[in-house]
Amino acid sequence: MLYPSVDALKVKIDSKYSLVSLASKRARAMQEGSSERLSSYVSHKNVGKALEEVAAGVLIQEKQDESAIYEDEV
Repeated sequence: MLYPSVDALKVKIDSKYSLVSLASKRARAMQEGSSERLSSYVSHKNVGKALEEVAAGVLIQEKQDESAIYEDEV
């Protein structure tokens, strides 16, 4: 992956693991027909497009509620 670089993405998202999770969820949404958020993309694949959205600041990570109990934690 040449664009966007991992270093540029790490400025936007705190960890590589959070970045992978965020990009994969957005790529899945794009695959299922969600509209594109940028006017043009360099990448042709959905994962690359999701990473471009992160680099552009259009796709951001939501803060998790630390007091919430999620289904996979039960």
